[in-house]
Amino acid sequence: MWRLQSDSGNATDVPVLGDDWLIINMSVWRDLPSLRAFMYAGRHRELLKRRHEWFERVGEAMAALWWVAEGHRPTVAEAEERLLHLREHGPTPYAFDLRTVFGPHGREG
Repeated sequence: MWRLQSDSGNATDVPVLGDDWLIINMSVWRDLPSLRAFMYAGRHRELLKRRHEWFERVGEAMAALWWVAEGHRPTVAEAEERLLHLREHGPTPYAFDLRTVFGPHGREG
């Protein structure tokens, strides 16, 4: 439904977490099945399998999911806050990952 872009048309030049080596990829999806279909099917799945050729392995969460109100466009600051929360507290209704999903009303599942 929406993808973060800078004036250059992508988000690779958007600063995140004060680290020049990090690249942010932020988008809003209609629902989890749509996100999963994109993530794990087709061309994206092929590239996802090869991610270790281009990116370092990290031991902490690098992606966070959360529900947003219709029409809301999350900010980079909001994404940073959610990711740091996920790293500190693990998956919660406030910030979760694809392995431990919470519904829009906070229930796991």
